[in-house]
Amino acid sequence: MASTTPAGLVIRPRHMDFDLPNPLPRHWHGGNAFKTHLFDAMSVMFPDGERFFIDSVRLFREQIEDPVLKEQIRGFIGQEGHHSREHLEYSARLRDLGYDIGRLEKRAQVRIRYTQKKFSAKRQLAATAALEHITAIMADGLLKHPEYLGGAHPTLQRLWRWHALEETEHKAVAFDVYQQVCGSRKLLRRAMVMGTFFFMLDTHRGLIHMLKRDGLLWNWRVWRDGLSWMWGKDGIFRGLIRPYLDFFKDDFHPWQHNNLDLLHQTRREFDPEPLAQAV
Repeated sequence: MASTTPAGLVIRPRHMDFDLPNPLPRHWHGGNAFKTHLFDAMSVMFPDGERFFIDSVRLFREQIEDPVLKEQIRGFIGQEGHHSREHLEYSARLRDLGYDIGRLEKRAQVRIRYTQKKFSAKRQLAATAALEHITAIMADGLLKHPEYLGGAHPTLQRLWRWHALEETEHKAVAFDVYQQVCGSRKLLRRAMVMGTFFFMLDTHRGLIHMLKRDGLLWNWRVWRDGLSWMWGKDGIFRGLIRPYLDFFKDDFHPWQHNNLDLLHQTRREFDPEPLAQAV
């Protein structure tokens, strides 16, 4: 089991332009409102969240002397910046469909401003390391199980797989920076508990809002099937429980979940052959 980031890992932003369909199909995930809006709700959170991640790592960038980690920080910032751009375009498409994206964004923005004003820089970095673990294990599930996006619009499938690939590549950058400048596991665990609560809260708020706008909020079949898809026997979140809990171990490192083979396999969808072969 790897306990450090693999030597020579290449982290480079990909300059993607997904040209999202306009208008965006209201239920682009195979006509299923619940599945569509779960992804939509997560997407709405990403631009502000990823800017927070970038800012929290930048606060410590000058303290990092390891040239390899410094280069990985560059890649991390570049990748997260591109994610923000694409998901802002995604949010614009959702806004055009009549969803109150501004209200959903504002809640997250107010919380982020409060965090940056009241919390120490190390606590902000701990929050980033924790939330990056959540995105990393979700990304791993998405790449391992293409059926999770089965029936979805091809452009949206590609966007989410690209995002999942890059989250996998840089999943340990914030963690490695945190280990160098702080390293407190207690602070990390506290950050994970709080981060998980707000991630689930914001995702479900977005999901509920969009279902309500669609007139489906009180449709029990939508919730029955949706919750089964999330938490049932083969649910997309159920399989994440164990890797999520690994974060609370004293010796945890993100690359203990060693999915390099999956990373290389997915790179072939997006990269020229030489980069696909790089670590």
